[in-house]
Amino acid sequence: MRWRLSFALASLLALVLLVLALLGSVTYWLPRLAGIWLPVGTSIALDASPRWQQGALRFPAVRYLVADCQLAELQHLSLGFQGSRWQARAQRLVLDTACLSRLPADSHSASAPRSLAQWQAMLPSADVAIDRLIINPYQNWSGALRLTLDADAQRLDYQGDKLRLLADLQGQRLSLRQLTLQAPTLSEPVSLHGSLMLTEFANGVPESGELGGNFTLTQVPHPLRFTLTWQQQQGRLVLQTPQDAEPLVDLPWQVTPEQIRIESGRWRWPWAAQPLAGGVALAFSHWQQGLEATEISGRLNMLTQGRGGKGNIVLTLGPGHLSLTDSQLPLRLTGESKLAALQFYASLPGTLQGSLLDPQLSVAPGALLRMRGRLLSTLDVDEARWPLAGVSLSASGINGRLQAILRAHDTQKGRFTLHLDGRASEFWPDSGRWAWRYWGNGYLAPLDAKWDVQGTGNWHDSAISLTTLSTGFDRLSYDMTTVNQPRLRLAQPLVWQRDAGQAAFHGKITLDAAATRFERGGYLPPSRLELTLKGSDPAHFLFNGSLQAQSIGPIRVNGRWDSERLRGQAWWPAQSLTVFQPLLSPDLKMKITGGTLRAQVAFSAAEQQGFTAGGHWVVQNGALWMPDNSIEGVDFSLPFRLHQSRWSLGTHGPVSLRIKNINNQFLIHDVTAQLQGSWPWQESEPLTLSNVSLALLGGTLSLQQLRLPQHQPAVIRLREISLSELITALKPKQIAMSGRINGELPLWLDNSPWLVKDGWIANSGNLTLRLDKQMADTITQNNIAAGAALDWLRYMEISRSWARLNLNTIGDLTLQAEVNGTSRFSNRDQHVNLNYRHQENLFQLWRSLRFGDNLQSWVEQNAALPSQKDSKHEN
Repeated sequence: MRWRLSFALASLLALVLLVLALLGSVTYWLPRLAGIWLPVGTSIALDASPRWQQGALRFPAVRYLVADCQLAELQHLSLGFQGSRWQARAQRLVLDTACLSRLPADSHSASAPRSLAQWQAMLPSADVAIDRLIINPYQNWSGALRLTLDADAQRLDYQGDKLRLLADLQGQRLSLRQLTLQAPTLSEPVSLHGSLMLTEFANGVPESGELGGNFTLTQVPHPLRFTLTWQQQQGRLVLQTPQDAEPLVDLPWQVTPEQIRIESGRWRWPWAAQPLAGGVALAFSHWQQGLEATEISGRLNMLTQGRGGKGNIVLTLGPGHLSLTDSQLPLRLTGESKLAALQFYASLPGTLQGSLLDPQLSVAPGALLRMRGRLLSTLDVDEARWPLAGVSLSASGINGRLQAILRAHDTQKGRFTLHLDGRASEFWPDSGRWAWRYWGNGYLAPLDAKWDVQGTGNWHDSAISLTTLSTGFDRLSYDMTTVNQPRLRLAQPLVWQRDAGQAAFHGKITLDAAATRFERGGYLPPSRLELTLKGSDPAHFLFNGSLQAQSIGPIRVNGRWDSERLRGQAWWPAQSLTVFQPLLSPDLKMKITGGTLRAQVAFSAAEQQGFTAGGHWVVQNGALWMPDNSIEGVDFSLPFRLHQSRWSLGTHGPVSLRIKNINNQFLIHDVTAQLQGSWPWQESEPLTLSNVSLALLGGTLSLQQLRLPQHQPAVIRLREISLSELITALKPKQIAMSGRINGELPLWLDNSPWLVKDGWIANSGNLTLRLDKQMADTITQNNIAAGAALDWLRYMEISRSWARLNLNTIGDLTLQAEVNGTSRFSNRDQHVNLNYRHQENLFQLWRSLRFGDNLQSWVEQNAALPSQKDSKHEN
């Protein structure tokens, strides 16, 4: 009895030790045991020994390897049995599709293949849950997976951020209850549902089925519905809108053991600038041998109609194949696309190569894309060429030489040619590198100018750099101004860092110009504008700099651009007026001899509001010399605002003008004037000249107010004008006068056929008139009648003189004068009343400066006896 008990205890101890040994070495023997049933070249690996916890066997990690490539990894796997069902759960399953290509080919078994029903009968009753399923490199489609397995029915439930799938399989019928996915190119999720009848062995196209779904595109105003139906070896895929019976896509297809064919397929797109349509014909040969062995061939075309007639673009595919490792699919895009205003011509041969998961399109030699037509409302493209030979396109970017040539013209603005040549290396926007150089020339008709441009630049990752730039005109001719050889250059490269975390934009430009000539003489010396730019991007930056033309300036400038409006300010420090001498034409024979100028201007420019500016110009103690006169002591203050081509003068106070002296044939001094209002003026915004006053000829001339548009006359008032000083200034040898006069001249400059209407001039105190004796004797000898009348005027004291005058806009002057006075001749005093009416064109009179000689001629021709001149005399 004791022996039997000892044997039982020893056996139990040995069994416990065996179990412990097996558990301790499970990471060694379990993978090798599983390898008996795994495909050749594959294996599993355990990172740690499993443990029993809460009624389940738990594995920290299980990895499935294909050679040295990890195809799958399960993390925190638990296996248990509860309620007559197996329970399997994992926190994370990661699959790497890059290892699929390394799986060994299936070996041919001598036994007959199992049917779908046989496989289903072998399934245990089980519930499988994976909290996170990740398939590389498609991490965006990751989600949670639930499988419910029974011999008579199986259910799959997948829930992710962008994919929702719910499907049931009962026998050979697969019911797709819900498939919802959010594609990156779609604004709304795609919804799909339907049912399929699988084949007995589930190794071919389902025997029959019908799938339907809805999705929305941002480019399409209505939801789209698609249906896929088939029966036995043929079917049809249709895409349409609920409002339109004619499908957008109609692809009838047929399947044979050797080939899948799409023949007489049709498509159309009615929402483009012009309706587009075309056909589809594709063939997939040897498809049952897998993707690697499937041969693809076919063609797709697009019909267009626009400027230049009808066009047809054809995309030819194959024959070739797609592969997870080494795709080789030749393709060629040829034909003409004629849009409403543009025409494209393409001859683009190429090959799709590499892995299907990361394909590369290589463009073959001879590839060329051309374009012509109307690009803008007035810009016609004679030809645009893009040679694309040697360019390759892949997910990593564009590689190869990138070129472009553009020749265009505008019927009114001129013509130009531009060239671009560069090289890209794995370039996408903000990734890789693209270096280029550019050059071109043209003719700008409105300014009668030839121009050219050249430079270099590059786009490296997120930084765009314009390293060199030189562009300019041979000259710019506009109105009466010609700017010679203006040229824009980079003093420092323009660099735009597009990375949002370190966004920056900076550079420095210079604009140089030779002398600027004015049609009526004068010139602006060679000038230079320098600007430093600094900001976050080309749409948001600050600028500051200066403008100088030899001695003129510098004018300091700063401001900012915010993508919609340009704002800035300019300061002109106090500077001598003499530097502006080159601006005056030599023909004017003027010389600036003194004075200073200073100014400050703020400006703004925007597409909707136009150009706006405002500021203040100040001239102090200005002086100007001319052969016949000179001006001294000019003080000028001009506050202004410019908006929509309208000048507002005197915004914070009237424009003020002060002139100390004007030295001419007679001295004018103490000149003052004020100006305020709008130019051009209008009724709601008039222009007003006021407080005009000047001293001359011992008296004053004043103008209280002149308003434009004018409804009331502006009265020019003459007070105490000395005739003696006037005669002295005019220097006639034949006549002398003394005394003072007053007058008022109602002036019209607008809204009247008159310049002066009902003006008057009268004496202020006694006047005297004395004629030169020699001139009077000569007239008497030549004309006895004129001499008799002239005797009364040899010396005359005038007690009252009154003259009324009118002057119209064409220069016709009408003067009605009345003179009362006493004439002394031959020691006799005679009282004279003289009524006189005179008409003459004043503009013609002003053309003559020989005042004295013309006076003598006039007297000879017009003097007569008093009775003939409506005059009377008394002894």
